[in-house]
Amino acid sequence: MSLLVVGLSHRSAPVSVLERAALNADAQTKLLHDTVAAEPATEAAVLATCNRIELYADVDKFHAGVAELSTLLAQHSGVGLEELTPYLYVHYEDRAVHHLFSVACGLDSMVVGEGQILGQIKDSLARAQDLHTAGKLLNDLFQQALRVGKRAHSETGIDRAGQSLVTLGLEQLAAGGDVQRWAAGRRALVIGAGSMSSLAAATLARAGVAEIVVANRTFDRAERLAEILQETDDNAVTARAVRMNAVPDELTRADVVVSCTGATGLVLTAESVAQAVEGRTGQPPVAEPRFTAVKPEAPQPTADENCPLDLAAAQPGFSVMGEAAVAGMDAATLEQHATWAAGGSTRPAGGRTTESAEVDAELITALAATAATVGRIPERRRPEPVAERPAPVVFLLDLAMPRDIDAAVHRLAGVRLVDIESLAEASADAPMAADVDQVRRIVSDEVAAFGAAMRAAHITPTVVALRTMAADVVAAEIARLHGRLPDLDDRQRGEIRQAVHRVVDKLLHAPTVRVKQLAAEPGGTGYADALRTLFDLDPETVASVSRAEDSTETKDRPA
Repeated sequence: MSLLVVGLSHRSAPVSVLERAALNADAQTKLLHDTVAAEPATEAAVLATCNRIELYADVDKFHAGVAELSTLLAQHSGVGLEELTPYLYVHYEDRAVHHLFSVACGLDSMVVGEGQILGQIKDSLARAQDLHTAGKLLNDLFQQALRVGKRAHSETGIDRAGQSLVTLGLEQLAAGGDVQRWAAGRRALVIGAGSMSSLAAATLARAGVAEIVVANRTFDRAERLAEILQETDDNAVTARAVRMNAVPDELTRADVVVSCTGATGLVLTAESVAQAVEGRTGQPPVAEPRFTAVKPEAPQPTADENCPLDLAAAQPGFSVMGEAAVAGMDAATLEQHATWAAGGSTRPAGGRTTESAEVDAELITALAATAATVGRIPERRRPEPVAERPAPVVFLLDLAMPRDIDAAVHRLAGVRLVDIESLAEASADAPMAADVDQVRRIVSDEVAAFGAAMRAAHITPTVVALRTMAADVVAAEIARLHGRLPDLDDRQRGEIRQAVHRVVDKLLHAPTVRVKQLAAEPGGTGYADALRTLFDLDPETVASVSRAEDSTETKDRPA
């Protein structure tokens, strides 16, 4: 059997795909059950966070395993397999181990070095254990990943290489300024009471906000978080809990809003945020134009019944060929737009030359082909920077996946929204410290050690079965000797028995020690097969030893 991981993350897929593929707790449970029920897999674990979805399994066939795990991910995420496949990555055996250890150390996180992933890996293992989908391989793998992650954080300064999503998000809200100066005296609303929301609340309290209001669907959890915030000696903050139906009123009073729930739909719509801004300022916020000027020198377009764009809503200087023009279009509309644009090659309009019209048509046709595969061109979530944008009066941080806050809020004047997508962009250019290189060396060493241990463990049942067979042979021969020499006394019988055992032990010692050393090296898995063949060992005897070891490992596993 071999370790296989199939998944997608912020490194392989756009936020729009991750958002749609997000798995709730029920979906994860069903995915685990269906995975171990599938033919290629015997163990399974799911690691699902706000920016990754990964399915780990112990499989007996690589290609069949990849196909099955990919299909199951598509089925349970609700994203079609053809659409999901281009964003999936696959890691096998040592590469899969290396990937999980890197994830545990925060090397693969959106914000390098963040430590919350360790808790998420622990939760993933606990879920698989509770559902009995994790066997010896995944138990050993995930527990070792937790140890490697803790080692990386204790032996290096990886924590300095990056920040938590909460800290980075608050820095983005503060526009790069001092977070404590920005937060001082503000009123905060935290929606959700899970681990990320709790971290956000604690970070806001330390930053110096004056009040924190916690809203959660389970009111008891909101009350508990508010009590913890209130009781912490380091925090001079007033904290209280409210029910979810009080969010609209609290939104009007809040300066800072952090939302991270497990909801599948929007928690805050653009309309609700606009009403909150209006409640604070007395004037409705003006939505910035969806289509931004790409070619200022281009004349105002005129209506054309063959053009699929809403030209009447276009702003002065809007280019029908700009990137914003096709954002959000589906494949059919794009094809219509390409046909209309191609028509411009025979009738230059708006100052466009024949050559530029042909190029535009080709580009839009290429976009249409892309949309035919993925469904539609993702809608641009934030406009181009515009001059004299009013200072924000409400700051929103959306840490949920799928998103809690409508992306259209980005276009509301007087509002600053930071979400997972903008956090990914902000952290993409984060500098890599020397500590990161040190963690990479730790990961490489730990992967090599884990692989050697797994390969050595693979041959252990065969060695045990060989020694068991030798002991049985010795016992049979001693019994036969006793029958042929009945006059021997007990002392003589004991001496003979010990002498025969010593001979067998000495003959087997060097080969069994050496075969374990060889099996621990890369490519050494074949030594177990060689031993079974040379000594004609019963496969069922070897399998029974493996089952006994797995049972002991499960029973003795620490909580």
